[in-house]
Amino acid sequence: MCGIAGQLFHDPTRRVDPAAILRMTDTIRHRGPDDGGVWTDGSVGLGSRRLAVIDLSPRGHMPMTNEDGSLHVVFNGEIYNFHELRDELRAKGHVFRSDSDTEAILHLWEEYGERLVERLRGMFAFALWDASTRTLFAARDRLGKKPLYYVHDAHGFVFGSEPKALLQAPGVEAGVDLLSIHHYLTWGYVPSPFSAFRGMRKLPPAHSLTVRGGRLDVRRYWTLRYGPKHTASEDRLAEELQSLLEESVRLRLISDVPLGALLSGGVDSSAIVATMRRLTSGPVRTFSIGFDQPAYDELAYARLVAQHFGTEHHELVVKPDAAAILPKLVWYYNEPYADSSALPAFQLCAMARRSVTVALAGDGGDELFAGYDRHAATAVAARFDVVPAPLRAALARGVGALGTVGAPKTLVYRLARFVEGLPLDPVARYARWLAVFDNSLKLGLYTADFAAQVASHDSLELLADLYRRSDAEDFVEATLDADLQMYLPDDLLVKMDIASMACSLEVRSPLLDHHLVEFAARLPRRMKLRGLVQKHLLKRVMHDVLPEPILARRKMGFGVPIDNWLRGELRETAYDVLLDRRAIARGYFRADALRRLLDEHASGAAFHHHRLWALLMLELWHRTFIDDACPLQAPSADDVRTGLPRSVVAGAVSL
Repeated sequence: MCGIAGQLFHDPTRRVDPAAILRMTDTIRHRGPDDGGVWTDGSVGLGSRRLAVIDLSPRGHMPMTNEDGSLHVVFNGEIYNFHELRDELRAKGHVFRSDSDTEAILHLWEEYGERLVERLRGMFAFALWDASTRTLFAARDRLGKKPLYYVHDAHGFVFGSEPKALLQAPGVEAGVDLLSIHHYLTWGYVPSPFSAFRGMRKLPPAHSLTVRGGRLDVRRYWTLRYGPKHTASEDRLAEELQSLLEESVRLRLISDVPLGALLSGGVDSSAIVATMRRLTSGPVRTFSIGFDQPAYDELAYARLVAQHFGTEHHELVVKPDAAAILPKLVWYYNEPYADSSALPAFQLCAMARRSVTVALAGDGGDELFAGYDRHAATAVAARFDVVPAPLRAALARGVGALGTVGAPKTLVYRLARFVEGLPLDPVARYARWLAVFDNSLKLGLYTADFAAQVASHDSLELLADLYRRSDAEDFVEATLDADLQMYLPDDLLVKMDIASMACSLEVRSPLLDHHLVEFAARLPRRMKLRGLVQKHLLKRVMHDVLPEPILARRKMGFGVPIDNWLRGELRETAYDVLLDRRAIARGYFRADALRRLLDEHASGAAFHHHRLWALLMLELWHRTFIDDACPLQAPSADDVRTGLPRSVVAGAVSL
């Protein structure tokens, strides 16, 4: 696991400054504290920061080259089938000089060229320079577990694992991409291929790029298919799912450093821990985090799983001092990012890193097996579509008023959210459930000048386009496909990549092995969502393995009580930051509209917590990256790695 960066000038007589590459990699040192390297050759330069997990010897040093020095590569991630690839390549005459999975990429390029990505099984973002053809080739894994940002212009090409690395390169300036801000306010994150920085882009998941002769070509190399459907019996499909899960976990247990698991107490992470227990004879270390508010606390379930499998369990009850951690959060996440669960994710990874260097997690299970409540709600709402639209609208008006009565996570609140989407078409309905700000709320917030620049671009079209391109015949499955292509890589996997790498922790996601993902996509829908029972086949596989309360519980989600914080400890901060003259002068939002959101939430007249959090993160991002030069280090970065300030920790228990 690493952080990578590099630069290529189109003019072969122009020389890359090694000091510039070093600045780029130093900025992302947290991604790889064990080793660093820079290589330049005239108009090209590559750099790396390494977190040593496989082959801890100096032979794993990067940038890595082949035998004759014509190829150089920097790599971030893990290739889980590298032993198999090494055997195959050795049989073809290739000679390996290390035990690192990185070296396999060099020999695969020699053998297969750009098609090498089709042979890789794992999480990765890498860049390879071929001096013989003056070609820079880069790629990102199929599901988007590892990031890659780039800038391409008439002068050259710059890339890196995080935007803050690119901002250290000569000629890359920290401007704002207004359209990306517009999209961010809908989704709470900046979707690929957009970036909040003007001129910068993300390489989307399952894509590669080639830079040659001043030209950039980007192509998709993998597309998930939902057909043809499996026709085997449910018994047979359950056996195959169990086999794929065991294989995926087994591959991710390969490590030369201590390894554990992040355990929430949900079905997905519990299934990973159960499989680890079955495949290993030594101790299984598990890590869980909780809150002192029952509506947000899952520790009892995690503890039940830990005791059931006899793990070496660690848990932490936290009451985050959000105001203190916000500067770190903004710096690490690089772009505006409104998923408040990033806070506990940071703390969970910091706790795990004190004991292990690698941790397995349950990411992806909800997107594969219809695990979110909104997936079941999508199926239920479809039954209302036969009701005339005026009646659905009347029902929404009547029940929608209850939205100000029930607090978040209550049945009344969820019912109001469900009903408010009934008058809409299925895609617009799902977008309404996901959106932080819908179009009408955004336009009510925007100044006339900002609206004139961005309002012609409908952010909901980004989601609608995913539905149109999906080959899933069933709307619920098309929704899973859309989640896998946007919400998962641009929100959830960003959250875990940044939170874990900030603590120099590698997190692996067995459920996102692309073989398992391809198998799950082709399962009939009834194997995922049966009536209102979510994750049907996965729960069947785990029926005699996990404690019954784990299988029977409803999904809680990894949330934090920001609704309460923004009426309490963060109330003054929100008013001060969002109504500050500097914030208003940016010209995005009307001051009266901002104050109305703040007042309605503070008084309890409405729940605007997600919107206010998104606005707060946007303004703090501006202050960190746009108003001033990007700082080379996060405020009190050591606090993240060694445990957050004492005020954050309310208590800790080790079972």
